[in-house]
Amino acid sequence: MDSLALFCTLALLAGGLYWFVCVLGPAEQKGKRAVDLSGGSISAEKVRDNYKQYWSFFRRPKEIETAEKVPDFVNTFYNLVTDIYEWGWGQSFHFSPSISGKSHRDATRLHEEMAVDLIDVKPGDRIVDVGCGVGGPMRAIAAHSRAKVVGITINEYQVNRARLHNKKAGLDSLCEVVCGNFLEMPFPDNSFDGAYSIEATCHAPKLEDVYSEVFRVMKPGSLFVSYEWVTTDKYRADNPEHVEVIQGIERGDALPGLRSYSDIAETAKKVGFEVVKEKDLAKPPALPWWTRLKMGRIAYWRNHILVIVLAAIGIAPKGTVDVHDMLFKTADYLTKGGDSGIFSPMHMILLRKPKAAPSES
Repeated sequence: MDSLALFCTLALLAGGLYWFVCVLGPAEQKGKRAVDLSGGSISAEKVRDNYKQYWSFFRRPKEIETAEKVPDFVNTFYNLVTDIYEWGWGQSFHFSPSISGKSHRDATRLHEEMAVDLIDVKPGDRIVDVGCGVGGPMRAIAAHSRAKVVGITINEYQVNRARLHNKKAGLDSLCEVVCGNFLEMPFPDNSFDGAYSIEATCHAPKLEDVYSEVFRVMKPGSLFVSYEWVTTDKYRADNPEHVEVIQGIERGDALPGLRSYSDIAETAKKVGFEVVKEKDLAKPPALPWWTRLKMGRIAYWRNHILVIVLAAIGIAPKGTVDVHDMLFKTADYLTKGGDSGIFSPMHMILLRKPKAAPSES
């Protein structure tokens, strides 16, 4: 190959890499860049080992029922996926119904604002975000309501990312982030004017445990709204295809086990909540939430090629390819769950802590 041909080849490769990284770039321009992908708090050389440990959890299914093992399992998952989520999806790690004429970002923001509107808080009220991730919903909710939001996440890397984003957004006076387990929240009894959780309590081994903690830290008379991941009335446990889809979602999203929509209200009542409203926000006339996954298939392939290249040249940890491949496959299971109607990521339940709570009467 003569020098001109070599120069042209190298220029083409460099231009292609620039196009992938800088032009196509991250889903949210203020989020992660591809060249900054990491394993969260896991050192680069241990990402692949931790990925294998994550999958070993599912080879010992009885451990999924052991509550004390689940927090470490979920923490490992979010170390592995946080950067990829933020790079490819944005700072809000959840779904929302598509809205005609609105961008995915606008639809996401409106979905988040609806949550705080439902719990009827006032500027200056103090509310808790149960499972806040890197704080995308927290910032939208604080900006919309002017309430003071305290977010809790089990993952220390997410705490640092959320604090960084809060400061960049100029919302650090309204947004506080705490590292902790939402099954044992480090907050006093009756200390919040409201609470919300957006697609986070699905990580709890028992929903009753996290609802009990939310109940404890809320003031009497205040409201809690949660968007829950559930199997719907269309799910059939004796249908092998249904089971495969649900298990695929569980494995790819660090879920101890998806719950039936019919169990949510009963669990809430059991811990003392009054059920104010319950509705699956994914049902028609809402437009499909999974269209974003379908429309993003080209982006997934583009991103996967980029991850392979970055891992091969030592910029991204080797295990990042495995993690991205897992998330790519999980997107297919989520799409099938949405298409078939057997799964919903946004079963909304609005709850009130009675003014004279049983424990206080």
